[in-house]
Amino acid sequence: MGVKVVERHGNTFKEKLYLPAIFSGMRSTLKHFTKNLSDASNIPTICYPEEKPTDITPRYRGVHRLTHRKEDDSIACVACFMCATACPANCIEIVATPREDGIDEKMPAIFNIDLLECVFCGYCVEACPCDAIRMDSGIYSVIGELREDFIYNKAKLLSIKGISKEEYSLGK
Repeated sequence: MGVKVVERHGNTFKEKLYLPAIFSGMRSTLKHFTKNLSDASNIPTICYPEEKPTDITPRYRGVHRLTHRKEDDSIACVACFMCATACPANCIEIVATPREDGIDEKMPAIFNIDLLECVFCGYCVEACPCDAIRMDSGIYSVIGELREDFIYNKAKLLSIKGISKEEYSLGK
């Protein structure tokens, strides 16, 4: 059993200079620049605060919300910590307490989401076994002056309404 020697061929002088790749990239950039300079109506950029985006699909991940139970309108979360465990940014804080109504073993006493740390990946929604957390609020921009404005507590998350099933089914 021998060792097979594979010969490697080095780059040519032209490839070592990277000039063809640089000119190819500059050609593409100049092509788009001159096209947009001559016809500014096709530029996909919008002036955001003044113009709102119109092509956002209803399935786009917006601000989180907590859902209610249909039976008794209580919080659907059972404080299983699956969402907090799945969160790569560690932005979900849950403190569990025993549930008095006897439906489930526990419920969250504190449920906070720090939107400044959140990366809006949706892992918390996928991990939730009882569909208690969703990102279908339709709220895509959050404005605040203080850090506390971006920490959503349980009451605020429960007050956010979701989009209707008809709007969601129209999404792509």
